[in-house]
Amino acid sequence: MASWCVRAGRQSYSVVAFPSLIRASQRLLCTSAQQKSGQGSEEDQKAEQSPVEKALAEEKGQLEEQLKEVTDKYKRALADMENLRTRSQKMVEDTKKYGIQGFCKDLLEVADILEKATESVPKEEVTSQKNPHLKNLYDGLVMTDKQIQKVFTKHGLFKLNPDRGQKFDPYEHEALFHAPVEGKEPGTVAIVTKVGYKLHGRTLRPALVGVAKAP
Repeated sequence: MASWCVRAGRQSYSVVAFPSLIRASQRLLCTSAQQKSGQGSEEDQKAEQSPVEKALAEEKGQLEEQLKEVTDKYKRALADMENLRTRSQKMVEDTKKYGIQGFCKDLLEVADILEKATESVPKEEVTSQKNPHLKNLYDGLVMTDKQIQKVFTKHGLFKLNPDRGQKFDPYEHEALFHAPVEGKEPGTVAIVTKVGYKLHGRTLRPALVGVAKAP
Protein backbone atom coordinates (compact mmCIF):
# COMPACT_ATOMS: atom_id res chain seq x y z
CA MET A 1 0.00 0.00 0.00
CA ALA A 2 2.78 2.32 0.84
CA SER A 3 4.62 1.60 -2.45
CA TRP A 4 1.49 2.30 -4.49
CA CYS A 5 1.08 5.62 -2.79
CA VAL A 6 4.67 6.49 -3.63
CA ARG A 7 4.24 5.67 -7.36
CA ALA A 8 0.98 7.64 -7.56
CA GLY A 9 2.64 10.57 -5.90
CA ARG A 10 5.55 10.49 -8.34
CA GLN A 11 3.23 10.39 -11.37
CA SER A 12 1.20 13.25 -10.00
CA TYR A 13 4.40 15.19 -9.33
CA SER A 14 5.67 14.66 -12.89
CA VAL A 15 2.38 15.83 -14.35
CA VAL A 16 2.34 18.89 -12.16
CA ALA A 17 6.04 19.61 -12.43
CA PHE A 18 6.49 19.11 -16.23
CA PRO A 19 3.32 20.27 -18.01
CA SER A 20 5.41 21.59 -20.98
CA LEU A 21 6.74 18.11 -21.57
CA ILE A 22 3.24 16.82 -21.98
CA ARG A 23 2.32 19.60 -24.40
CA ALA A 24 5.44 18.95 -26.46
CA SER A 25 4.60 15.28 -26.69
CA GLN A 26 1.12 16.11 -27.86
CA ARG A 27 2.48 18.45 -30.54
CA LEU A 28 4.89 15.76 -31.78
CA LEU A 29 2.06 13.28 -32.01
CA CYS A 30 -0.10 15.75 -33.99
CA THR A 31 2.78 16.63 -36.34
CA SER A 32 3.53 12.97 -37.01
CA ALA A 33 -0.13 12.30 -37.70
CA GLN A 34 -0.30 15.29 -40.11
CA GLN A 35 2.86 14.16 -41.96
CA LYS A 36 1.49 10.67 -42.37
CA SER A 37 -1.78 12.13 -43.58
CA GLY A 38 0.05 14.47 -46.03
CA GLN A 39 2.23 11.68 -47.39
CA GLY A 40 -0.80 9.58 -47.91
CA SER A 41 -2.60 12.34 -49.80
CA GLU A 42 0.48 13.01 -52.01
CA GLU A 43 0.76 9.34 -52.83
CA ASP A 44 -2.92 9.25 -53.63
CA GLN A 45 -2.52 12.34 -55.85
CA LYS A 46 0.42 10.78 -57.66
CA ALA A 47 -1.51 7.60 -58.13
CA GLU A 48 -4.41 9.62 -59.54
CA GLN A 49 -2.14 11.69 -61.92
CA SER A 50 0.02 8.86 -63.21
CA PRO A 51 -2.33 7.90 -66.11
CA VAL A 52 -2.53 11.57 -67.17
CA GLU A 53 1.22 11.98 -67.03
CA LYS A 54 1.63 8.79 -68.99
CA ALA A 55 -0.73 10.04 -71.69
CA LEU A 56 1.10 13.37 -71.82
CA ALA A 57 4.44 11.59 -72.14
CA GLU A 58 3.13 9.49 -75.01
CA GLU A 59 1.72 12.57 -76.73
CA LYS A 60 5.04 14.38 -76.26
CA GLY A 61 6.88 11.47 -77.86
CA GLN A 62 4.49 11.44 -80.80
CA LEU A 63 4.88 15.20 -81.28
CA GLU A 64 8.66 14.89 -81.18
CA GLU A 65 8.54 12.16 -83.83
CA GLN A 66 6.24 14.30 -85.99
CA LEU A 67 8.57 17.30 -85.57
CA LYS A 68 11.55 15.18 -86.57
CA GLU A 69 9.71 13.87 -89.63
CA VAL A 70 8.55 17.35 -90.69
CA THR A 71 12.08 18.75 -90.22
CA ASP A 72 13.53 15.94 -92.34
CA LYS A 73 10.97 16.56 -95.10
CA TYR A 74 11.70 20.29 -94.95
CA LYS A 75 15.44 19.71 -95.36
CA ARG A 76 14.83 17.34 -98.26
CA ALA A 77 12.53 19.86 -99.91
CA LEU A 78 15.22 22.55 -99.57
CA ALA A 79 17.81 20.22 -101.12
CA ASP A 80 15.44 19.36 -103.99
CA MET A 81 14.74 23.03 -104.62
CA GLU A 82 18.46 23.81 -104.65
CA ASN A 83 19.10 20.98 -107.13
CA LEU A 84 16.21 22.19 -109.28
CA ARG A 85 17.56 25.74 -109.22
CA THR A 86 21.03 24.52 -110.20
CA ARG A 87 19.67 22.39 -113.05
CA SER A 88 17.46 25.22 -114.28
CA GLN A 89 20.36 27.66 -114.23
CA LYS A 90 22.53 25.19 -116.15
CA MET A 91 19.74 24.66 -118.70
CA VAL A 92 19.44 28.41 -119.22
CA GLU A 93 23.20 28.75 -119.66
CA ASP A 94 23.29 25.80 -122.08
CA THR A 95 20.41 27.31 -124.04
CA LYS A 96 22.30 30.57 -124.36
CA LYS A 97 25.47 28.77 -125.45
CA TYR A 98 24.08 26.08 -127.71
CA GLY A 99 20.82 27.66 -128.86
CA ILE A 100 22.53 28.64 -132.13
CA GLN A 101 23.81 25.12 -132.73
CA GLY A 102 21.43 24.40 -135.62
CA PHE A 103 22.17 27.77 -137.22
CA CYS A 104 25.91 27.18 -136.90
CA LYS A 105 25.65 23.80 -138.59
CA ASP A 106 24.00 25.42 -141.59
CA LEU A 107 26.71 28.07 -141.79
CA LEU A 108 29.43 25.43 -141.70
CA GLU A 109 28.45 24.33 -145.19
CA VAL A 110 28.93 27.90 -146.41
CA ALA A 111 32.36 28.06 -144.77
CA ASP A 112 33.29 24.73 -146.39
CA ILE A 113 32.33 26.04 -149.84
CA LEU A 114 34.38 29.21 -149.35
CA GLU A 115 37.38 27.18 -148.24
CA LYS A 116 37.13 24.82 -151.21
CA ALA A 117 36.74 27.76 -153.57
CA THR A 118 39.91 29.45 -152.37
CA GLU A 119 41.85 26.17 -152.42
CA SER A 120 40.78 25.38 -155.98
CA VAL A 121 42.35 28.54 -157.44
CA PRO A 122 45.94 27.92 -158.64
CA LYS A 123 48.46 30.07 -156.84
CA GLU A 124 50.28 31.08 -160.04
CA GLU A 125 47.04 32.47 -161.42
CA VAL A 126 46.49 34.86 -158.56
CA THR A 127 50.13 35.90 -158.15
CA SER A 128 50.59 36.87 -161.79
CA GLN A 129 48.99 39.88 -163.42
CA LYS A 130 47.57 37.91 -166.33
CA ASN A 131 44.05 37.75 -164.92
CA PRO A 132 43.37 40.67 -162.51
CA HIS A 133 39.65 39.85 -162.35
CA LEU A 134 40.38 36.36 -161.04
CA LYS A 135 42.78 37.81 -158.49
CA ASN A 136 40.15 40.27 -157.27
CA LEU A 137 37.60 37.47 -157.02
CA TYR A 138 40.06 35.33 -155.11
CA ASP A 139 40.92 38.16 -152.70
CA GLY A 140 37.21 38.72 -152.08
CA LEU A 141 36.68 35.03 -151.28
CA VAL A 142 39.64 35.04 -148.88
CA MET A 143 38.33 38.14 -147.11
CA THR A 144 34.85 36.60 -146.84
CA ASP A 145 36.28 33.39 -145.38
CA LYS A 146 38.32 35.34 -142.83
CA GLN A 147 35.30 37.40 -141.85
CA ILE A 148 33.06 34.39 -141.35
CA GLN A 149 35.75 32.76 -139.21
CA LYS A 150 35.83 35.91 -137.04
CA VAL A 151 32.07 35.69 -136.59
CA PHE A 152 32.40 32.03 -135.65
CA THR A 153 35.07 32.85 -133.06
CA LYS A 154 32.92 35.65 -131.63
CA HIS A 155 30.13 33.18 -130.90
CA GLY A 156 32.39 30.42 -129.53
CA LEU A 157 32.69 28.37 -132.72
CA PHE A 158 36.24 27.23 -133.47
CA LYS A 159 37.72 25.21 -136.31
CA LEU A 160 38.89 21.71 -135.52
CA ASN A 161 41.77 20.92 -137.88
CA PRO A 162 44.00 18.16 -136.41
CA ASP A 163 47.66 18.00 -137.31
CA ARG A 164 49.03 15.07 -139.26
CA GLY A 165 50.49 12.57 -136.85
CA GLN A 166 48.17 13.63 -134.03
CA LYS A 167 46.64 10.79 -132.01
CA PHE A 168 43.16 9.86 -133.13
CA ASP A 169 40.48 11.16 -130.75
CA PRO A 170 37.04 9.58 -131.21
CA TYR A 171 35.40 12.59 -129.51
CA GLU A 172 36.81 15.04 -132.04
CA HIS A 173 37.60 12.93 -135.12
CA GLU A 174 35.63 10.61 -137.36
CA ALA A 175 37.64 7.96 -139.15
CA LEU A 176 36.71 7.50 -142.81
CA PHE A 177 39.27 4.79 -143.43
CA HIS A 178 42.29 3.01 -141.94
CA ALA A 179 45.34 2.47 -144.11
CA PRO A 180 49.04 1.80 -143.58
CA VAL A 181 50.99 5.01 -144.09
CA GLU A 182 54.75 5.11 -144.20
CA GLY A 183 56.27 7.23 -141.47
CA LYS A 184 53.04 7.42 -139.44
CA GLU A 185 52.42 5.62 -136.19
CA PRO A 186 49.34 3.39 -136.03
CA GLY A 187 46.35 5.15 -134.52
CA THR A 188 47.38 8.62 -135.65
CA VAL A 189 45.82 11.02 -138.13
CA ALA A 190 47.25 10.49 -141.60
CA ILE A 191 45.07 12.88 -143.63
CA VAL A 192 42.23 15.37 -143.02
CA THR A 193 39.52 15.35 -145.66
CA LYS A 194 37.17 17.79 -143.93
CA VAL A 195 37.74 20.07 -140.95
CA GLY A 196 35.50 19.93 -137.90
CA TYR A 197 34.16 22.56 -135.50
CA LYS A 198 33.62 22.89 -131.75
CA LEU A 199 30.98 25.12 -130.15
CA HIS A 200 31.98 26.28 -126.64
CA GLY A 201 34.15 23.20 -126.17
CA ARG A 202 31.52 20.78 -127.46
CA THR A 203 32.18 18.99 -130.71
CA LEU A 204 29.64 20.30 -133.20
CA ARG A 205 31.05 18.42 -136.17
CA PRO A 206 33.96 15.98 -135.96
CA ALA A 207 36.84 16.31 -138.37
CA LEU A 208 36.78 13.66 -141.09
CA VAL A 209 40.17 11.96 -141.13
CA GLY A 210 42.06 8.95 -142.40
CA VAL A 211 43.83 6.96 -139.70
CA ALA A 212 47.16 5.19 -140.08
CA LYS A 213 47.36 1.54 -139.17
CA ALA A 214 50.11 -1.02 -138.92
CA PRO A 215 51.14 -2.65 -142.22
